[in-house]
Formats: sequence, C-alpha cells, structure tokens
Amino acid sequence: MVGKERTAREAWRAIFDFIVATSAERNAALGRAGLTPNDARTLATIAPTAKGRSMRSLADEWRCDASTVTWIVDRLEARGLAERRPHPSDRRSRLVTLTPAGGKLWSQIERAIYRPPKGLLELSERDLRAMRDAVMNLPTGSRRNARPSRKVG
Repeated sequence: MVGKERTAREAWRAIFDFIVATSAERNAALGRAGLTPNDARTLATIAPTAKGRSMRSLADEWRCDASTVTWIVDRLEARGLAERRPHPSDRRSRLVTLTPAGGKLWSQIERAIYRPPKGLLELSERDLRAMRDAVMNLPTGSRRNARPSRKVG
C-alpha cells in the first residue's frame, strides 16, 4: 500500500499543481463575464436541475456557512442570473434556479472553462486517453460532463 499511496500522492500533486498553474486561463473567461470562481461554481451546481437547489443543500455540499451561500446567490440575483423560488413542499426553504439569462451565460462560460488548457494539448492523444479513462473511474464528479467518444482498451 505504501507504493500505491505514494503514487497517488504524486499523481494528485501533479494534477493539483496543473490546475493551479492553469487557473489564470479559466479565471480570465470568468472575469470577462464578471464572475468569480464561486459565482461559476454556483451556476455549475444549479444548472443541471431545472427544479433548483435549496440554499441548505448548497451550503452542505460546499461545507460552508449558509450566509456564504446567501451572499453568493444575492450577487447572482442582483445580476439577473439566478432567482429564489418557493420550495414546493417546505415553506421555510427557498430553491435557487438559473434565470434564462443565467442559463445562457452558463452555457457560454461552460464552453470556455472546459476548453483544455494549452499544456494539456501538449500531451499525446494516447496519454490524453489514458488520463481521461483514469479520471472517469474516480468516484465523484468526473463523470458528470465528460463522456469518452469511445472505449480505449
């Protein structure tokens, strides 16, 4: 297990360092849209569901205080990108949904932030397929938007 854990640490360090090193590319697209990374995370989290997400579920998922979610949603609401709606079965709860403008902006931002960083494109297609296939096996999030064009064996 020592070898596997060491390899996992090395892999994670390389992935994390690459994400940090390429953050300026992603953040530039967000900045042009007047969004912060937290704004984008909020849009990405509520975009997949037309029913919306409760403020509490966002705070729980992000492991933050409810006031942080309120502050972010307030900013998005002020820009006309998100709105709070009554929860259909819980009078004390509000659901956050994207407005049509928020959905349109998220579609534009999504294309920009998921554009592969230049450094990634320097890898061979074989290495990229191996990386994609390995990441697709991770237990969280990795399968939400990525679908391989074909299985490589």
